[in-house]
Amino acid sequence: VIDGHNDLPNVIRERGEPPRDVAAFDLRGHAPGDTDIARLRAGGVGGQFWSVYIPSSPEVGARGFARAQLEQIDIALRVIERYPEAFSLALAAGDVEGAHASGRIASLLGIEGGHAIENSLGALRAYHRLGVRYMTLTHFHGNDWADSATDVARHGGLTKFGTEVVREMNRLGMLVDISHVSADTMHDVLDVAEAPVIFSHSNARALSPTPRNVPDEVLARLPRNGGVVMVSFISLFAVQGDEHARWQAAFEQETGVKLGDAGYDAALARYTALHPEPRATIADVADHVEHVRDVAGVDHVGIGADFFGEPAWMAAGLEDVASYPALFAELIRRGWKEEALAR
Repeated sequence: VIDGHNDLPNVIRERGEPPRDVAAFDLRGHAPGDTDIARLRAGGVGGQFWSVYIPSSPEVGARGFARAQLEQIDIALRVIERYPEAFSLALAAGDVEGAHASGRIASLLGIEGGHAIENSLGALRAYHRLGVRYMTLTHFHGNDWADSATDVARHGGLTKFGTEVVREMNRLGMLVDISHVSADTMHDVLDVAEAPVIFSHSNARALSPTPRNVPDEVLARLPRNGGVVMVSFISLFAVQGDEHARWQAAFEQETGVKLGDAGYDAALARYTALHPEPRATIADVADHVEHVRDVAGVDHVGIGADFFGEPAWMAAGLEDVASYPALFAELIRRGWKEEALAR
């Protein structure tokens, strides 16, 4: 399995004991949260895009997005270097194949949010030199050149500079990730992109009507582009119908806190203690996989679980990186054949 999104570097940065201490967060043992070497092996993970996520909040911006981004990339690279028997830094497709041949997990880096480049193509190029191989154009907040799915639209999609960002990423060979962006931004990217895009961790909006998911009209454009939707295991994006949307609206109304706001995690923990979050199932996630297949085609569906150190927020039965075989078993029960599963 090549997974599109795991937030382990941010778990180490924010929740390690002590925070940011790569050596103290021992991946050779049973690490806190959802990810360590033994469980990656049990899950059959052969390649992992490690997200080098930094928040898009004004508080982080005031201290410097680029500084936070460089620190997060440093953490990820030190994790890869610390476990050479398990991980191998991959900068190109051949490196992924080489890691697989040597029995190691190909490790790639993905920036989550274009705020990290601070409106600088030079910064984008510098991150590429450091090993970053995809960038999600926005996170919870929009930026000066692209609209987010979870923020007030400012541009109606991409600005002219946003178009130049996409073109420069294509030139560099950096995957354009359009998870988290608005539907208008998705369409604008597909209008200009000259290489396949990815959704590193998104599901089908037709099944789960959160703005974070992908509308069918965008899925239908993927065959022409060649892109891939990598389906997430997070309950928020996988529970079907409007049950989760109603729960989320009630949470935001009662707490006054929205996705991406400072204090969101703490407010959510307090709220869920009294009002449990609707929980997705393996069947829900499999339904999303099949919907992407049915609308876009089997060549355009993948897995981007989005493990971020909170097993309780994942679909039941898909709580950690050892659980990928459970999803494949469900797809086999539904009649998927080896060739389709291998894709």
